[in-house]
Amino acid sequence: MANITLVDDDENIVASVSMALESHGHKVTAYHDGASGLEALEASPPDLAILDVKMPRMDGMEVLRRLRQTSALPVIILTSKDEEIDEILGFNLGADDYIHKPFSQRLLIERVKALLRRSGAESLEADTPGEVAGRAIKRGKLSMDPARHECTWEGRAVKLTVTEFLLLQALAQRPGFVKSRDNLMDAAYDDQVYVDDRTIDSHVKRMRKKFRVVDPEFDAIETLYGVGYRYRES
Repeated sequence: MANITLVDDDENIVASVSMALESHGHKVTAYHDGASGLEALEASPPDLAILDVKMPRMDGMEVLRRLRQTSALPVIILTSKDEEIDEILGFNLGADDYIHKPFSQRLLIERVKALLRRSGAESLEADTPGEVAGRAIKRGKLSMDPARHECTWEGRAVKLTVTEFLLLQALAQRPGFVKSRDNLMDAAYDDQVYVDDRTIDSHVKRMRKKFRVVDPEFDAIETLYGVGYRYRES
């Protein structure tokens, strides 16, 4: 069972989504405006948050932006807008997944299940025989502990979202080896979730910014234009 916070001003959606999630054993706490939702998320972080985009007092994108200043909490964005720019903005702000309204309850349940699995004890499959999935990684200045979802650079904490952590883990497992965007999608997302190349680029861009806060000279994630990315061990 997971504790899930739902923030949406549509009472019908709140009722139906809450019922669906609770029928699968989750505990749901709902808020009907962004400001109240953000206050609750900061005061008592759940296992996962579901945010609507259009809400009174504070929209979902602003809630996400403020939340990401201090938290790597898994977040799914809901929106009735069918514009690609909104989806890219959501991923740029650090959303882990994105669902367009109207959506089926089955789709939402599967997305929630997948994100909870990604944020939990399950980890990437080993890249080479004999490698232990979930093993702590030490690559030069980088340290990653998948079991605790902790990442440090030169001993200083770097707060990564679930998706960012999985992408970096995939790169750091084999320094010097190129990972295509398709490889990285497979590492960070379940089969039922499709994202385009620009989504991966957005996550990598956010990761770099976070590392450059603790080290302005950070350049361990290399872009190979037209090919993908690789981790360069310093």
